[in-house]
Amino acid sequence: MELIAGYGWVQVAVAVAATFLSAFVRGLAGFGMAILLVPILALTLTPIEAVLIINFLALFIGLSELKMFLAHAERSAWIIGALVLVSTAPGLILLAATPPDLARFLIALVALSAFALILLPVREPHPPGAVTTGAAGLASGLLTGFAGMPGPPVVPFYVGRRIARQTAKASMLLIFTIAAFAGLVSGYAIGELGWRLFYLALLLFPAVLLGNWLGSLAFGKVSDHVWRSFVAVTLAAAAIAALVKLL
Repeated sequence: MELIAGYGWVQVAVAVAATFLSAFVRGLAGFGMAILLVPILALTLTPIEAVLIINFLALFIGLSELKMFLAHAERSAWIIGALVLVSTAPGLILLAATPPDLARFLIALVALSAFALILLPVREPHPPGAVTTGAAGLASGLLTGFAGMPGPPVVPFYVGRRIARQTAKASMLLIFTIAAFAGLVSGYAIGELGWRLFYLALLLFPAVLLGNWLGSLAFGKVSDHVWRSFVAVTLAAAAIAALVKLL
């Protein structure tokens, strides 16, 4: 039985539950929605559908937080965001040309890499150099297109430094919002962006709003150790679950 635009009840129910949980993590940690949600959506949808839906959701919620981005984001976030704009389309083209099973496997590996990167030692607060910043931006754009996950290069760039948590969160979410816009434009350009994806994203958006709001309430109320541990365990669980399902 089809619920909306060709998607069945089971697909939508799984997507709503996964969206709520991943949005809660986003609100608490400042990242993680795409890393958690794309591997789960890609188990029932095609990988490119999963990537484009998460881009819709990230853009919707990001536009509601522009005031916070402008007030707290680090200058480097705008530089990385600009690089994401030019490197997203090649990643999406590569995804469209990759067999779905292989794409699902690679997306799960990207999620697992985020878990590994978050375990790296915390560095000093000063911004990395131009080469590191440029590499983070280009890699983030490629992963936005291929996996809907701009986070793996960006998270260690900010969370891995001793900077204010509010600054890290605003900087990451600004980049993710720009990446979502770039992903949707690229999807339209290559003919993969359909109305049914937009309709499903609208259906899922209330779960994003609720989960993100609850996560934001918890933001700042836990210690850094608990915060990092929560994020690491959640990322690991999502990646391992996706790999086990595939294998």
